[in-house]
Amino acid sequence: MATRSTESETATPTIDWLTVALVLGGVLCLYYLAPLVSLFLSVPIGEVIGRMGDPMVVNAATTSLLSASISAVIATVFGLPLAYWLARSETRWTNAVLAAVILPLVLPPTVSGIVLLTVFGPNAPIGAAAVDAGFPLTRSIAGVVLAQTFVASPFVVVTAKAAFESVDRTLEHASRSLGKNRWTTARRVTLPLAAPGILAGVTLAFARAMGEFGATMMLAYYPRTMPVQIWVSFVSVGLDGAYPVAIILVVIAVAALVILNTIASNPWD
Repeated sequence: MATRSTESETATPTIDWLTVALVLGGVLCLYYLAPLVSLFLSVPIGEVIGRMGDPMVVNAATTSLLSASISAVIATVFGLPLAYWLARSETRWTNAVLAAVILPLVLPPTVSGIVLLTVFGPNAPIGAAAVDAGFPLTRSIAGVVLAQTFVASPFVVVTAKAAFESVDRTLEHASRSLGKNRWTTARRVTLPLAAPGILAGVTLAFARAMGEFGATMMLAYYPRTMPVQIWVSFVSVGLDGAYPVAIILVVIAVAALVILNTIASNPWD
């Protein structure tokens, strides 16, 4: 009986779950890539190249790159300390603060824009004071940066928090036992070890800022970013007019991600 049971178990085919995972994941990857390939096949390359010299497209691309870079820097300067605190703090407020960080990720972009208008709009106290000082926070590059930072900075905080938590705490304890204070330990031990994850978060924040549309439309609109320019081209000309601008945005975003990912994979080179 035991021999028959063993033979039966041996004859039972085993499932290669790694292959199953690849097939299921491949379907999702195909879903990601097929629309992009279709987009590039929808417009002659000559038309795309011709639109690259359009002043509106050039201005929109410049605004997107500048504002996304500023937003990524702001998210890093303020997000890293918050991520470190979340990763190392053991207070009861940690979950509440983390929920506040994640909230912009789940809000619809247009709602994010409305929320920001209640603080930075021309009729809000802060917004009105900024207008009186000659520095309006709407329909300006400042408004674009405010909108992008609101929706993109959580990527830095959440990703950096995970990177900090992955650092072996015994290394930090060893540094502290040698007389190094917390700041020195964080600068010389924690940050170098967490650097790849931090740079990945900065990359995600930059990419999210480049693609931000809803909150930017509500808060700024001018100067136009690439996503806003795509919308304007779609409304004024139609889908055929939006295709070339969308392709240019995809190319810029992919190029930026390749550069940033190269830096992230070699953080100290």
